[in-house]
Amino acid sequence: MAGRAAATRRNYCYTEVLPFTAIVSMECVNVGLNTLFKVATRSGMSRFVFLVFIYTVAAVILLPSPFFSRRSRVLPSLNFTILWKIFLLAVVGYSSQVMGYTGINYGSPTLASAMSTLTPAFTFVLAVIFRMEKLEASSRSTRAKVVGTIISISGALIVAFYKGPSISVPLAPASLHQSLQSSRSSWMLGSLFLSLEYLLVPVWYIILAHIMKEYPAELTVMFFYNFFVSIQAVALALYAEPDSSTWRIRPNVALVSMLCSGIFSCCINNSIHTWALHLRGPVYVAMFKPLSIAIAAAMGVIILGDTLYLGSIIGATIIAIGFYTVMWGKAKEELCEYDVDTMDLESTATQKYPLLRSYKTEVPKK
Repeated sequence: MAGRAAATRRNYCYTEVLPFTAIVSMECVNVGLNTLFKVATRSGMSRFVFLVFIYTVAAVILLPSPFFSRRSRVLPSLNFTILWKIFLLAVVGYSSQVMGYTGINYGSPTLASAMSTLTPAFTFVLAVIFRMEKLEASSRSTRAKVVGTIISISGALIVAFYKGPSISVPLAPASLHQSLQSSRSSWMLGSLFLSLEYLLVPVWYIILAHIMKEYPAELTVMFFYNFFVSIQAVALALYAEPDSSTWRIRPNVALVSMLCSGIFSCCINNSIHTWALHLRGPVYVAMFKPLSIAIAAAMGVIILGDTLYLGSIIGATIIAIGFYTVMWGKAKEELCEYDVDTMDLESTATQKYPLLRSYKTEVPKK
């Protein structure tokens, strides 16, 4: 009895406590990395050079993974088709990262966290456009996703175009506060770039899903992905930053930001999210996204000296409502699909074993 209770506690910790702790921790880490990047760019770090170094660090860390994958007899051969798809994934991923860091540079980490919750809405829109999903007016899940998408995009427009009065006092020094304030045009540009980033994220997930079906080796795929992104980042950085002084790495906040982003963002974050996705499903992983808004807002006020505006609070709240509406519709749809699959399985079992049908339908006589 005691052994069974201990096993139950271990299973609960593995399936409930550990995923919750890991996802919440990574949301805090991601917001912290965005905040650190914002500080580093204010000290003169180029975002193009930054991307070169973080993906190079990630590729070096994951370098041994292809050699371990070759020992597996289950995996297919790594052919040109798979490498081409990984390269295409790298193009989409690098474009998304350039848009994202440019948006943070013009806006703030809080703005980035608010815009990140648009991903489910954009995923639904792209699925409808490419006919991966049908709009059924009679379906409650479809109505929820449509309404949630409209609400999310409305909230994003409020964040982008309406700042409103300030509702917080910056805790950072006045000089730093003044240097970090974004003009209205910069805020709108940041919103635009971040919207483009989170429009590309669903495309990235779709391509990655196709690759994983053909070659299910996460670390090997991530190594080649980081390697291809590094090549693209070098090519663009050499064009965008011809001045050799911008390539010098000094022992300051820029170096800390590069190392932390390369290790925690490009390696650990992707691994944890992949594990949690496999263990608990996409709905569970995605439901923590709005948490990053509060974390980013707190870090922005304390570390960066950002001022919170009423428009950001209202817009972020509306986006979060739309986010959870879309996620509820998605969960409802998955539940319906599960029920249909269960009914089909029972129907198949009844056809194969007719005695089961007679057992279920036959009422014993008294």
